[in-house]
Amino acid sequence: MKTMEQVLKDWEAVIGLEVHCELTKLETKMFCGCKLEFGAEPNTHTCPVCLGLPGALPVPNRAAIENIVLAGLATNCEIEKHTMFYRKGYMYPDMAKNFQTTQGPKAFCMRGHLDLSMDGRGADERLFWKDLDQGEVSENMTRTADGYVAHVGITRIHMEEDAGKMVHIGGEEGRIAGATHSLVDYNRAGTPLIELVTEPDLRTPEEARQFMQKLRSIFLALGISDCSMEEGSLRADGNISLRRRGTTKFGTKTELKNINSFKSLHDGLAYEICRQAEVLEEGGVIYQETRHWDPAKKRTIVMRVKETADDYRMFPDPDLAPYDLTDEFIESVRAKLPELPDQKAARFATDFGLSAYDSQHLVDNPDIATFFEECMACAKGDAAKLAKPLANLAINDIAAYLNANPETALADCALTPVRALELVRLLAEEAISSKQGKEVFQAVLEEDADPASIVEARGMKQVSDTGAIEAVVDSVLAEFPDKVEQYRGGKKGLIGFFVGQCMKQMRGQGNPKLINEMLSSKLDA
Repeated sequence: MKTMEQVLKDWEAVIGLEVHCELTKLETKMFCGCKLEFGAEPNTHTCPVCLGLPGALPVPNRAAIENIVLAGLATNCEIEKHTMFYRKGYMYPDMAKNFQTTQGPKAFCMRGHLDLSMDGRGADERLFWKDLDQGEVSENMTRTADGYVAHVGITRIHMEEDAGKMVHIGGEEGRIAGATHSLVDYNRAGTPLIELVTEPDLRTPEEARQFMQKLRSIFLALGISDCSMEEGSLRADGNISLRRRGTTKFGTKTELKNINSFKSLHDGLAYEICRQAEVLEEGGVIYQETRHWDPAKKRTIVMRVKETADDYRMFPDPDLAPYDLTDEFIESVRAKLPELPDQKAARFATDFGLSAYDSQHLVDNPDIATFFEECMACAKGDAAKLAKPLANLAINDIAAYLNANPETALADCALTPVRALELVRLLAEEAISSKQGKEVFQAVLEEDADPASIVEARGMKQVSDTGAIEAVVDSVLAEFPDKVEQYRGGKKGLIGFFVGQCMKQMRGQGNPKLINEMLSSKLDA
């Protein structure tokens, strides 16, 4: 099978996403008063409405409608004032009533868009972007200094209810194939769910991944969902087809269903690009079908032939009146819009002189962005000087700690803004090395102590006295005259040996930067 880069020289990928997000910050389900609670005992949060028992009547959740309008405003959608709910029929045990309440062709939010800033290796997946001049536009791509901006249309964001959870017993990896029996938990049935459908404007797996990441950061900033891909509150379906470069007609698409990680989204789409190209180049036919991405086997597997809209037999729900949103309601929701990630990133770049890369990575996690701002407020006059090293600490060490400890809230851990600034100052003043900085960072979290006291207790403070360092450097050079001659003969890599010997004599407390500079000065003299 060819690599994706080889395939994309001759073929163009056409990708669209369907992103499903549960509104987990709400208290109750979409059409009833049952409590929303992840991980509760099976079938403990159900009632006649979400089980579809005869005579039960649904009542829409006003807070859920506010949430979807917030999502639409944040993604540049037009808010439709007049919409209605439909019944989407399908026979599957995860919805006891055998239909799902959803919206039809006209949703609450229509005709939106997001712009993706692509650079570095991510931009390189889209071949030929470097052929454009800065500012030049090709299709939905505008060339920038470091990459390009991709304009991605959003068809709609519609409201629906989530289905229950099926657990298959005895099958391979919990799948229905080969299972001896299945269990169903209806706690999730009726959970408010918004589905965002993009236009087929994405051209690479990396664009799809970054779109998903950007959407997640927006939803987190809005506070409408925890967006946990591990727990299934955020997931995506990827639709993909290929067409020969230079042509405009769409090929037959396949759908990758229920992708629950950014990596799986990227890798699944990349595999499908290569698989479809191989089939087409061998004279085969691509069938419209739903496929499953198996991350262990790194391949897609056919699940079923794709249904069409007719298969769902959709019709207006007779138990729910058409919905009319007033101008006053829409404006009241607009007033609740927080500062969005792109706006915050632009402010970080302007106020603190951060790069676009650092600013964007800070705002990807609202908790980290808030922590960074609290640190900058504490730094006062030193904010501009400490912004970059603090951003590095947040993007690398703090983010890694939170990823490794998903149950821990940053606001509750031992690393306070004051301690983070103290650690950054110790590094900036070269009182400790970057390696020691990581040790101190870990010790702050484990011991709930201040960085300065940890450095003092462990005797970590670096010696930066030039006189003391020079004495050690002279001693080392005198001890290894043969190595000095080899260095001056061209073996410049020996500088590391000399630095190590100096650090050994100084018990690891010498300033490696000053030692390196002094060694270079004396050896190259």
